[in-house]
Amino acid sequence: MNRSWKKTLFAAASATAALALTGGAVAFCGFYVAKADTKLFNQASKVAIMRDGDRTVITMANDYQGDLKEFAMVVPVPVVLEEGQIHVTDNAIIDHLDAYTAPRLVEYFDEDPCRVYEREEMAMAAPTDAVTVTATKRQNGYGVTIEAEYTVGEYDLQILSAEQSDGLAAWLKDNGYMLPEGAEATLGSYIKQNTKFFVAKVNLEEQAQTGLKYLRPLQLAFEHPRFSLPIRLGTVNAPDGMDGKQELFVFALTRTGRVETTNYRTVKLPTGQNIPLFVKGEFGEFYKSMFHEQVEKENGRAVFLEYAWDMNWCDPCAADPLSQTELRELGVYWLEGGDRSIMPRRPSPGGAQDVFVTRLHVSYDAEHFPEDLMFKETGDRSNYQGRYVLRHPYKGDATCEAAKAYRAELPERFEKEAQTLASLTGWDIDDIRDKMNDGGQSFEPPKPTPWWKKLWGGEDNKEG
Repeated sequence: MNRSWKKTLFAAASATAALALTGGAVAFCGFYVAKADTKLFNQASKVAIMRDGDRTVITMANDYQGDLKEFAMVVPVPVVLEEGQIHVTDNAIIDHLDAYTAPRLVEYFDEDPCRVYEREEMAMAAPTDAVTVTATKRQNGYGVTIEAEYTVGEYDLQILSAEQSDGLAAWLKDNGYMLPEGAEATLGSYIKQNTKFFVAKVNLEEQAQTGLKYLRPLQLAFEHPRFSLPIRLGTVNAPDGMDGKQELFVFALTRTGRVETTNYRTVKLPTGQNIPLFVKGEFGEFYKSMFHEQVEKENGRAVFLEYAWDMNWCDPCAADPLSQTELRELGVYWLEGGDRSIMPRRPSPGGAQDVFVTRLHVSYDAEHFPEDLMFKETGDRSNYQGRYVLRHPYKGDATCEAAKAYRAELPERFEKEAQTLASLTGWDIDDIRDKMNDGGQSFEPPKPTPWWKKLWGGEDNKEG
């Protein structure tokens, strides 16, 4: 659905952008069949953050739909940015990162139970065409200072500082920004921290020259000791019809390991469970229901880990790892050497790429997330992925005793899958069982062979 409004205040991690101010599972030889990327969630914000010490590069994907002349964005930033610290990149890079890290559905097929084998489990390893008008000028009567002005790509940008929230609010309104109710108090809290404000509008002439029908992601590079994500302005600008909830995906790229939040719980989503085969056709609905159920179990106050892995391989892969060129575009400046357009899907002999990616997902509102997200880098490089398993039973003609025992155990296995799915999603257990029965996952155990058919050679000696 297209959204159209007069220039509206956006904040980081609202429906348009976000900015940082500042275990291992069992290896699985399966087949990837579906992924739960951000497209499953309406108006989902996507933010990639390269963090190394105090150095930060933010890539803010924009999902704005509507008249481009009405687009506007306001993001709190820690410092005044020079023109060279601002860049525009391609949507495809964020889409690739989303696909690579997305929770996934995988399947495998039981082997012939009569074949003697042992299934070994491996531990997962563990340029701008800018017209620049830099200026520092105080806006009389507002207490607002325009610290810098640039045109970068298709965006006209200003960086503001302010003395008080009412003056900043008045300046924004007089310059065509419609502030949502409650924004003024939130602006004041940022002003007390000496925060600057990054303001972006679309330059329609520059946009027309791109030939694109969408807005490209903005990138900001800076240094600051605080590693956080200012989401509070976004909570006062939640779109209608979403009960105040907004979806945010953070893709963190570091040298050290996994990133987690420090002022809210970081919780690993359930992973590795066997679920019924019919979910293959309903994976999107399954994942949304499962995620909502986990949010409710955490009282709406948790940030969820969906993926954590060295950017060098994957098992199973929902997409190929990012190339060195893509990673450098996202700010991973320490990579050297030639590019590999496609990296291996298994650990390479030279070891993992020196980039660790963390995918975090949060469904937030003002009530449950009254503070900006605060992050920390950890030294934990153990691999994790949201992964859900379809396990097809063997359907061959095996007749050994092991096959009989295997088939006798299937109803119990199917029931366990049904119970698991109901627990993960909150779906009705009887509906689940009905769908499983319709799909051939019967809960009725096979009828035992009469004992006397085993006498005197049984049916094998029948003529005709």
